[in-house]
Amino acid sequence: MTDLEAALRGAVRGEVAFDVTSRALTTMDASNYRRVPLGVVAPRDAEDVAAVLAVCREHAVPVVARGGGTSIAGQATGTGVVLDFTRHMNRLVSLDPAARTAVVQPGLVLDRLQEAAAPHGLRFGPDPSTHSRCTLGGMIGNNSCGSHSVAWGTTADSVDELTVLTARGRSLRLGQGWAGAPEGLRELVDGELARLRTGFPDLPRRISGYALDALLPERGADVARSFCGSEGTLGVLTEAVVRLVEAPRARALAVLGYADEAGAAEAAAGLLPLGPLTVEGMAADLVPSTRGLPRGGAWLFVETGGESPAEARARAEAVVRAADVVDALVVTDPAGQRALWRVREDASGTATRMPGGTSRTESGGGSEAWPGWEDCAVPPARLGAYLRDFRGLLAAHGLRGTPYGHFGDGCIHVRIDFDLLTAAGVARFRRFSEELADVVVAHGGSLSGEHGDGQARAELLPRMYGEETVALFERAKAVWDPDDLLNPGMLVRPAPLDANLRFSVLPREPVDVAFGYPADGGDFSAAVRRCVGVAKCRTTSAAGSSVMCPSFRATGEEEHSTRGRAHLLHEMLAGELVTDGWRSTEVRDALDLCLSCKGCRSDCPVEVDMATYKAEFLHHHYAGRRRPAAHYAMGWLPVWLRWASRARLAPVVNALSAVRPLAAVAKRLGGIAGERDVPRLARETFSRWWRGRPAATGGGDLVVLWPDTFTEHLSPSAGRAAVRVLEAAGLRVALPPTLRGGVLADGRTRAATALLTARGGRVCCGLTYVSTGQLDRARTVLRRTLDLMAPVLETSAPVVVLEPSCAAALRTDLPELLHDDPRAARLAARVVTFAEALERHAPDWTPPVLDVPAVGQTHCHQHAVLGDAADRRLREAAGLTGELSGGCCGLAGNFGFEAGHYEVSVACAEDQLLPALRAAPEGSLLLADGYSCRTQLEQLAGARARHLAEVLAEGLEGLEGS
Repeated sequence: MTDLEAALRGAVRGEVAFDVTSRALTTMDASNYRRVPLGVVAPRDAEDVAAVLAVCREHAVPVVARGGGTSIAGQATGTGVVLDFTRHMNRLVSLDPAARTAVVQPGLVLDRLQEAAAPHGLRFGPDPSTHSRCTLGGMIGNNSCGSHSVAWGTTADSVDELTVLTARGRSLRLGQGWAGAPEGLRELVDGELARLRTGFPDLPRRISGYALDALLPERGADVARSFCGSEGTLGVLTEAVVRLVEAPRARALAVLGYADEAGAAEAAAGLLPLGPLTVEGMAADLVPSTRGLPRGGAWLFVETGGESPAEARARAEAVVRAADVVDALVVTDPAGQRALWRVREDASGTATRMPGGTSRTESGGGSEAWPGWEDCAVPPARLGAYLRDFRGLLAAHGLRGTPYGHFGDGCIHVRIDFDLLTAAGVARFRRFSEELADVVVAHGGSLSGEHGDGQARAELLPRMYGEETVALFERAKAVWDPDDLLNPGMLVRPAPLDANLRFSVLPREPVDVAFGYPADGGDFSAAVRRCVGVAKCRTTSAAGSSVMCPSFRATGEEEHSTRGRAHLLHEMLAGELVTDGWRSTEVRDALDLCLSCKGCRSDCPVEVDMATYKAEFLHHHYAGRRRPAAHYAMGWLPVWLRWASRARLAPVVNALSAVRPLAAVAKRLGGIAGERDVPRLARETFSRWWRGRPAATGGGDLVVLWPDTFTEHLSPSAGRAAVRVLEAAGLRVALPPTLRGGVLADGRTRAATALLTARGGRVCCGLTYVSTGQLDRARTVLRRTLDLMAPVLETSAPVVVLEPSCAAALRTDLPELLHDDPRAARLAARVVTFAEALERHAPDWTPPVLDVPAVGQTHCHQHAVLGDAADRRLREAAGLTGELSGGCCGLAGNFGFEAGHYEVSVACAEDQLLPALRAAPEGSLLLADGYSCRTQLEQLAGARARHLAEVLAEGLEGLEGS
């Protein structure tokens, strides 16, 4: 233990962490930069903060305050001690509806404040797109804004008082009239009044530099306002009094279509006199699909408010009438508005991956795009002209970017496809940055319009303010922090904008991996680089149908978020902090609680696929080594179940598992959680039932029903029901061959099929091997499957997979593991869900109408990979009302059965699934297409859930019996 660590442990009641994992998790924020801290402290209160400052001052170690870690300019990284306020100092201290104020701690997430204020008809005005995970302390440090700033301004406009600790341990309460000003600040300002009155651009989004002009006497000498945007360089915030605004009772959204982004930008300023709540701009090259948007190549999202929906709509319609548009749409439905806003909020992530290539190379091109010039701002009336110059500069440097953002405030966001991997690319990044700074200044703008200067732009502040004003900033910093202890290298005396780049430590040659990573050019480093740190995975409540990230919501720990795991993988590839490569115990432990739910594959704006990364890591980590018992017990589950079936041991296994002492021993030996019940094996497998059923007739489309392991051995009732429904819909059902060269096992050729043979291979999606990282075995199984499926691939028959996790494995893992085998992509393209099969191949069939409410959960793999639109339409046609919950059931295949995972598994179920079950109307049907989901419900709630096929089959029987 170092002297610094020992001193901190002796002085601080909160957590002190100098371990590799804690440091690795805080090397980066959402910027291009990386700095390795000495340690991380989670203070419990202001006294702890003062103690940290005292110890660090004694050891001459810098201190960096960190909230959600979503800063885009590098200011939430540091080489000394990082203060993590999210763990303990995250409370809403009080809320006064009458005064419209709230007292907050710096680690409070913005959405928690909004939730507390909403019942009183109030809200905090600023709302960055990261509102579900950014903290009030970070917002004050960066003077954040958000889409509603045209109505409610920046964070500085919403601050009354701030309680801060200076680097030398003095507690100050900042406010107007020089309240809380450190000694020497007033004298400094009094000597520079002329400069402060003339040297600062007058525009709504001037965030760059220190807001020293807020200290002018005519502006109330507001020390609190001046402190906003100081990026943790002047003092450490411990508490804030913030103002709230009245929230409109109703809102409407006018979506205005323009021919191009310049047209939208030029129109934005003209809409401000109408008093909109937002004027947000976005171009077509940022939108994956224009479905639901009016015609045009760019759009303005103009939100209006009112006392009633009619008033809000009338104001939105007035906006449409006043705007010269190609097309327009007014949306008053709250769900429709949320869906449109999600497109805008995800832009900071989606903009990092553009069509047209893979990772950047020295020769140019590619799809990776990065911040760096994320949010400069100009006077709104000059935005159109500025964007034309900006686009011209991009073209001159051979770069691409997609501007979007706060057009009403003249502030744009953009991710640019800088090559930050090569010396030539980094040099171009510097030249472009210098030239763009001059363009911004020429238009009367600010280098930062929202996210702060940090390391990305502070070096260029002399171009905006001049050397003398920047020297004044340095003098102000010396008044507050004479020892330069707080976040050095930011704002004043900054590090070069091309130093400490996060990518410089990554390997230059592709890493040898098992998966193909087709979206990343086969490069695992590029896949890991997908995580840009916007931290959507750190949301503490899953909205609607979203899934990501259930383990973070269960534990609240950064290392159990998708971002945290991606950062650890980044550090593993870098080899500086995490030095054991694929053998790293730090990475292994962080991935241990990843449920492989695949939620990040769809919910993450940049489609980080942590389930695949986990499987890849486990494959390398255990190569040539003994694996955990659970990998053998559950990874090889298809083998054990086939053996039990061939020996007809199901009754014996069920009887033995019912004897608690025997079951306890078996679970301990198999690495299975003691709290879990061993599922019962079916007495008759699905295939055996199939062989014994009467031959079917019918001449409809041929569909091949996949006998997955769970349907075959554990839940054959779902398979029987699916056959019943598919045949009732006029389809001809077959099972895959089980011998190479075998024929399809349909209802009329069953006697000739290999299903009568106990020997020979059976098809398998390889899911259990993939999820446990046994990728060599998975490839062997999948190649055998492709051989067996050769007759199917010679037909046009779809492959119907009832188990969503197996369908997802065939759609994604199969072609990515066997990327060199063209049959893999062909089989993946054939895979359809039960509902998709009915919709595509029996479009005229009408399901039985049940007219009952349904409750349950959309399988996380279906949400992430397959989509559930067809399922929704089938449920609606069958009269099954209500929405299924999102999230993950928490069992997640082998995860919830593994020893040590039970508590997290239960916590995941309590996130959405179990509360939805408790709130369900009496008489509701319980739906869950995934075997894991059904098992979790049975074991935790004593409730029997059914596959949609089972429900429809029962409905058919009811019709026949009536």
